[in-house]
Amino acid sequence: MDYTYYNNTLDSTAQYGILAGLGTGTIIVCLIISIISIVSMWKIFEKAGRPGWASIIPLYNVWVLFEIGGQQGWKVLLCLIPLAGAIIFFIYTILVYLEIAKRFGKSSVFGVLMIFFAPIMFPILAFSDAKYNDATTPTV
Repeated sequence: MDYTYYNNTLDSTAQYGILAGLGTGTIIVCLIISIISIVSMWKIFEKAGRPGWASIIPLYNVWVLFEIGGQQGWKVLLCLIPLAGAIIFFIYTILVYLEIAKRFGKSSVFGVLMIFFAPIMFPILAFSDAKYNDATTPTV
């Protein structure tokens, strides 16, 4: 009796090649999304009268985005509170996105879509003819 087992799948070299290709593809897609996000934020910041370079500085870019959205920038620091910070930050981010949509003359539906599809909605906002209107003062 011959009990040899023949594995009809790819050999390990081919499997590693496929994984390397998938990893490289993932990195390329992430880089493209990052570049589009940075350019979009840069344009949004400039439309709102803020420096565009602020979009490439971590934490400061969220600070400026909060200010554009009517919140005080220091509220970004609340995300540093363990556990509760993430919840607080999530709530303020929702409020900021809704207010940004309002200040750029978009509907509240656009603001809700910004919450769930930010990588798509921010370029739409950045490259549209929407004008920033800072008619309201920051909330407390």
